[in-house]
Amino acid sequence: MTAMVRGSDEPPHKMAKLDTPLPANVIIQFQSDTGDVVGPQLDLPHDVTPKQLETLLNGLLKQEEKLPYSFFVHEQQLSQELGSHLLQHKVSVEAALRVVFQPQAIFRVRPVARCTASMPGHTEAVLATAFSPDGRQLASGSGDTTLRFWDLGTQTPHRTCKGHKNWVLCLAWSPDGEMVASGGMEGTLWLWDPKTGKPLGCCKGHTKWITAIAWEPAHVAVSARRFVSGSKDTTVKVWDAQTKRCLFSMASHTMAITAVKWGGDEHIYTAARDCSINVWDAQDGHLEKSLKGHGHWVNTLALSTEAALRTGAFDHTGSAPAEPEEAKAKALQRYEAARGGRPERLASGSDDFTMFLWEPSTSQKPIARMTGHLQLINQVQFSPDGRWLVSASFDKAIKLWDGLKGTFVATFRGHVGPVYQVAWSADSRLFVSGSKDSTLKVWDVASKKLKMDLPGHADEVFTVDWSPDGMSVVSGGKDQVLRIWRQ
Repeated sequence: MTAMVRGSDEPPHKMAKLDTPLPANVIIQFQSDTGDVVGPQLDLPHDVTPKQLETLLNGLLKQEEKLPYSFFVHEQQLSQELGSHLLQHKVSVEAALRVVFQPQAIFRVRPVARCTASMPGHTEAVLATAFSPDGRQLASGSGDTTLRFWDLGTQTPHRTCKGHKNWVLCLAWSPDGEMVASGGMEGTLWLWDPKTGKPLGCCKGHTKWITAIAWEPAHVAVSARRFVSGSKDTTVKVWDAQTKRCLFSMASHTMAITAVKWGGDEHIYTAARDCSINVWDAQDGHLEKSLKGHGHWVNTLALSTEAALRTGAFDHTGSAPAEPEEAKAKALQRYEAARGGRPERLASGSDDFTMFLWEPSTSQKPIARMTGHLQLINQVQFSPDGRWLVSASFDKAIKLWDGLKGTFVATFRGHVGPVYQVAWSADSRLFVSGSKDSTLKVWDVASKKLKMDLPGHADEVFTVDWSPDGMSVVSGGKDQVLRIWRQ
C-alpha cells in the first residue's frame, strides 16, 4: 500500500455526495484519542483496511514493536474498508478526515465457548463471585451463609468458610491477593486467608447488612491494609485489615448505601438510595463534594481505572514483582497507563433509567447524561482500557457507550429477561452478560454482535466474572451451582 503525503497548504479534499460513488482516494489525518495530530495528511485509496492503517501508523510512530490499534471515524469504530464505512455511516466531510486511533491490548482473549465445570456445593443461591487479582483463585458467597474458595486447577471446592450468620451479599479480594473481605446480611464483615480458608478476623460496627466493599489501591499501600464498606444503615466505614478496627466512619447519606469504590487518586466514591453520589477524602473521611443529578436510587458505580485497581501489580499473565516496593511501583505504572493522562472517570446508573458520566476531580457537573434504557440500570462497567462503558438493565438490553464522552454506540439484544451483571475480558474486545433468563452471552465490541450463547444454568444468573488472565468466566445464581466457562 502506498500513501502520498499531502501538504498542509493545499486546499481541503472534498468528498463526493453520499448518493454518488466514493472518490478513488480519501485524505485522512491520524489523531490520538487525546487530540494530538500524528504525521502529515495522507492521500489513501478508499479501500484501505484497518490492518493497512495499523501498518502505516506504526511506521509513522516509528514503533520498534508493532502495536495493534483501533481506529474511529466520527466516533464509530472502523471494522471494514474505509470507503464502505463512510458510506454505511453516511460520513461526508469538507476537510481531511480525522481518523482517531487508540492502542489495543497486545494479547488477545478468546471467547469462552463451553462449560468446563459445574461445581455444586452451595445449598442456597450464589450471590457473589470474584476471581483473585492474578486470576488463579476463585471465591464465592451464598445465601447459605458461607464463603467458598475453589481450586481452578481441578475445578473442585477448596475451602468452605463459616462465620457469617446470614446471607453473604458481597466479597472483594485485596489487590495483592492475600485476603478476601466478605459482607453479610447480619451486618458483619469477615476477613479470610484464601490459602487456608481460615478466618483472619471479624469487623463489627454496621447495624444493617453490608452492600459493598472496596480495597485501598495497591499503588497507595504496599500491602493490603485498609478497606471500605457501605451498609444499609446509611454509613460508610474504613477499616484496618490488620487490627480489624474501624478507622473512621462517614455519615452523610440519608438512605441505604448501594455502591462503594476506592479510587486511585485517594478518593472514596459512594452511591445511595438518596439519589446522591458522595466523594470522600480517603485519608481522613471528610466529605469533599456531592454529585447530584439522578432522580431515583443510584444502584451502581464504575471507575474508568477499575481493572487496574482490581489487579494491582499483576499483569494479564498473573505475574507481579515479588519485592513490595517493586510491586507498588508496578501497580502505579499500570494505574497511570489506565488513566491515559486523563483524570479518573466515574459512571453511575440509577432506577431513573439513566446514567451519568462524571470527572469528579475537575467538576461536580457530569460530562454526559446517558439515556435510552427503558427500565432501571442494574450495573455499569468500564472496559479495562477505559474506552468503553457498558450498561445492563431490567429492560433486557445491554448498551455500549463511549467511555470518554458518554455518547451512545450500540444496543445489544438477545436476552429475554432482565440483565443482572456484565464482565469484560482483559483485552477490552469482549464482554459477557448474565441474565434472569438463565443464560450467559458473550458479545463482540468490534462487530457489535453476539459472539456466543451459553445456556446451562437451571435458573437466574445473579453474578458473573471474567478472570483477569482472560482464561475463564465464572457464573452463579439461583440454581446454587457455580459454572466455569472456557475456550
